[in-house]
Amino acid sequence: MFDEGDGFGEGDGDPLADPLASGDRYLLQERYLELTRELLPREAVRRDWRVRNDHCFMRILLDHACGGCWYDHLDRRLRAYKQLNTARLRTAVRLGEEMLAGGEAVVDRLNRQSLHWRGHRGAAEG
Repeated sequence: MFDEGDGFGEGDGDPLADPLASGDRYLLQERYLELTRELLPREAVRRDWRVRNDHCFMRILLDHACGGCWYDHLDRRLRAYKQLNTARLRTAVRLGEEMLAGGEAVVDRLNRQSLHWRGHRGAAEG
């Protein structure tokens, strides 16, 4: 796992410190899980965001990585993040990092689009 002192995102030149730069699927998957299961839910509780649950963060990132409801692109019976190709996995991790850095405004924008793709009325408004 990555901790706060690992140099991630600090441009230290070590490709293993940045899963996005490395392109290593296992590092990308590990970071995706860390973001969705730990970092984003913890930040959501700490800052009182409307979106809080790990499965909601997963839905948002998977939908954006697929460009629509992930159910329409991946097999629902299998672990979705493991089915993503490297480019889509990189997109999911990049957006997760943006959510973490940008806070609730970014989370809300991405969540509204995800809900819109899923046919929720009024989701893309606001």
